[in-house]
Amino acid sequence: MTAAPVPHGRAELFRALGAVAGDPADARTACTALDLPVPGNAEHTEVFVLNCPPCAAVYLGAEGGLGGEAADRVAGFWRAIGVPPPAEPDHLTALLSLYARLGEAAAAGPLAPATAGALTRARHALFWEHLWPWLPGYLDAVDDLGTPALAPWARLVRRALTAERGRHPGGRLPLALRAAPAPVAEPGRTGDLLDMLTTPVRSGFVLTRRRLAAAADAAGAGNRIGERRFTLRALLDQAPDETLSWLSGEAARWSARHEAGRPAGDIVQAWWARRAARTAQVLAAGTAAARPGSQPPG
Repeated sequence: MTAAPVPHGRAELFRALGAVAGDPADARTACTALDLPVPGNAEHTEVFVLNCPPCAAVYLGAEGGLGGEAADRVAGFWRAIGVPPPAEPDHLTALLSLYARLGEAAAAGPLAPATAGALTRARHALFWEHLWPWLPGYLDAVDDLGTPALAPWARLVRRALTAERGRHPGGRLPLALRAAPAPVAEPGRTGDLLDMLTTPVRSGFVLTRRRLAAAADAAGAGNRIGERRFTLRALLDQAPDETLSWLSGEAARWSARHEAGRPAGDIVQAWWARRAARTAQVLAAGTAAARPGSQPPG
């Protein structure tokens, strides 16, 4: 790989950006250092707990939740480079801290060619396999929330990652996307549809609790507060056509934003754009099989 070493200043930047997604007290310290608005505890919880958990497995895993094979894959990377994985190996704070640490090691001084090459390969693998595949979409979802302090943070992380992307020329599609479940062509059961829509790597977009509230408003339905599957099922029960129409538009919006934010030739964001576009098509079809009541609940 030809990626250049990360200067010390960039390492500090990524470490501070990652700290914002961790403990609220650390977030306040990091935001002050970054000259960003400082989030309160409620805003921090709204973003990182209730709407956008900062863990790769949520966005790259076939289950759409914490842990599982996607988190194990990241833990395996930590072990492969000789670093014991933390309790949450796929947490954004841990991943950006590791990226900073590898950059500092590369810039520490004269290195043996084998060591320099190993560090370059490790940084490239971390970025290309475990950061870039999910963070652009994740940061767009945080930005959508419109929280006064953390929307600017998301935009800053996005700019920093996009700049870093140029130092990591992509090749093969990351494993998490190669191993992703096939998109649902025509969900025959309500459960299939709920699984797809609450699993970003299947739908191509991030459906947060906040956006489900917007869906309820658009559909003229009651927003039943709860876990996302519960809320979404309630919307489909109350107003299936209106909800499917809103969801189709949401998937199309995400497909366009994946495409618009894609660096030239980037196969990762192109993959997300295609998947979201396919979801938009499935939802727009509005087949009877995809609606509650037409089949036994899944």
